[in-house]
Amino acid sequence: MTCILKFTTKIIAACAIFYWSNGIIYAQTTDAKRPLAVRAIAAQDGPEMNALLAQLAGSATRQVMANWNERMANLPAAKQASATAAMDVELQKFNDETLKIITAQAAKVRAEALVTAYTERFSEAELKQLVDLMEAPVFKKYQTVAAELGNVYVKAIVDGTRDNVVALSKQFDVTANKIVGAAPSTPATAPKKKP
Repeated sequence: MTCILKFTTKIIAACAIFYWSNGIIYAQTTDAKRPLAVRAIAAQDGPEMNALLAQLAGSATRQVMANWNERMANLPAAKQASATAAMDVELQKFNDETLKIITAQAAKVRAEALVTAYTERFSEAELKQLVDLMEAPVFKKYQTVAAELGNVYVKAIVDGTRDNVVALSKQFDVTANKIVGAAPSTPATAPKKKP
């Protein structure tokens, strides 16, 4: 159930941000469900929501950098180190400003479109149950350890499949070299572990 809640939270937040950015605004809800929806949404604020917003900002930053990768690679070797250092500073500024903009927009989305979406999809009794669940101390604890649990999950998958994936990678390289008629490349390396 915790995985479902984590996934649902991310999907709801991402969809809300998408719809807001495309100008779709829902009518305000004035019934008794609204305060419950506000509480349910507020209870989801925490490390996972912050990580989602940081991922959105990071995606924008990576896209900006992708536009400059080739030009940076073509700089004379003597200029690359100083240019890379200066670019890193500017990219950090861009990322920080983008995160501020996205965070402000996310707050608007939660207060307007997302509250209405919750009140349209849940009954008052269901919203009360959601609030009880999301305001429970165990849910708050879950929010603080969810990323760590995710890392445990990913590490166990990677550790358990590394040898098979490396073997498949080597087989792929052999076949790909036959297709393109190239000499065999260097052996495949194991995928890097996630921290």
